[in-house]
Amino acid sequence: MNKADLIVRLSEDAGISKVQANAALDSFIEAVTRTLKADGKVKLVGFGTFDTYKRKARVGRNPGNGDVIKIKARRVARFKAGKELSDKL
Repeated sequence: MNKADLIVRLSEDAGISKVQANAALDSFIEAVTRTLKADGKVKLVGFGTFDTYKRKARVGRNPGNGDVIKIKARRVARFKAGKELSDKL
């Protein structure tokens, strides 16, 4: 499912227009992004938690030629599914 498919599903399930569903989805994505940038967490009980963590610097290999490269430390986003979501899968 891509964003367009999700917008169609949201509009049908909520009984709203696609424009309104797109605005709601964009607002949700922006809110989660701003919270994660501020080093916060977004917890949706039963669904899951969005948060960030620091990935340490490490050594990797260039798959094209096998050369050793240094990969810088960075902050990455992650999602952990909640119990209800996990049980449904």
